[in-house]
Amino acid sequence: MREWWIHVGLICVPLAAVYLHIPPPQLSASLQKWHSAGKVFTFRGSQIFYRDSYGALGSSDVVLLLHGFPTSSFDWNKIWDPLLQRFHRVIAMDFLGFGFSDKPRPHRYSIFEQASMVEALVSHLGLSSHRLNLVSHDYGDTVALELLYRSDQNRTGHLKLNSLCLSNGGIFPETHHPRLLQTLLKDSSFLAPILTRLTNYLLFHEGIREVFGPYTQPTDAEYWDMWTGLRYNDGNLVLDSILQYINQRLKHRERWVGALTSTMVPLHMIYGPLDPVNPHPQFIRLYQQLVHRSTVTILDKHISHYPQLEDPTGFLNAYFNFIHSF
Repeated sequence: MREWWIHVGLICVPLAAVYLHIPPPQLSASLQKWHSAGKVFTFRGSQIFYRDSYGALGSSDVVLLLHGFPTSSFDWNKIWDPLLQRFHRVIAMDFLGFGFSDKPRPHRYSIFEQASMVEALVSHLGLSSHRLNLVSHDYGDTVALELLYRSDQNRTGHLKLNSLCLSNGGIFPETHHPRLLQTLLKDSSFLAPILTRLTNYLLFHEGIREVFGPYTQPTDAEYWDMWTGLRYNDGNLVLDSILQYINQRLKHRERWVGALTSTMVPLHMIYGPLDPVNPHPQFIRLYQQLVHRSTVTILDKHISHYPQLEDPTGFLNAYFNFIHSF
């Protein structure tokens, strides 16, 4: 009997410690450098982190980068400097609830709010009348489609788009396969508050590992940077609220896929075909079937869900070829 209680205690003590809150990890030198190079602006009472860097002289082109779930603008760090060699300004932000931005709770996170936040940042930077090039990934793809919808409606004060480049986002609910933990968090009002507190580095590592290719896995330091960004400001506690975007994609499919299929804005898709979330060939076949005006780059067969991190050179080559094509 005594041994049984000892075993229970050994299991419960660390679980209780996690549930009651373990301090987030310290920023690495790389994350600290990224954070120090950024700024914040206020959106509806929340502080939003962004980076705005000036690059190529003699160019007026601006590129705006929209990151995916559950990571942050740091996803673009491997292609940041090469983009600065081509564009006059390179801009990225952490969406509300992500990275170094505020993570309010309770809060009803939505794609519509994130799109309005992007518009507010563009206005804050004095670029509302400028034609912008959008590059997006995963969650950012859906935000980009809402911005595309608004832009094509010619509504005053919204973004003017010069081009849109998407990458490995679940833009079609019928070909999107969320991870098991994502499904549990978005659909279980009872379990979600417990699961978000019990989410730890090992669970996070396993989930992220599955969406990278076997030959393009992040280093241990890179895994920790992703985890640190998620844990910053207790981001693990809002995962269930943010994940409602999967349900929003289904509810507003006609609006967002309709914008994609009808727009005259130049479009491109960069796709890592080993992606288990948006699997090959179903995803890209449907994309090419529905989005006739878009060009497509399918990267090497071992590239998965994070093409800008797994194959930055291939990603950049595909993007620059697209930009120079119109």
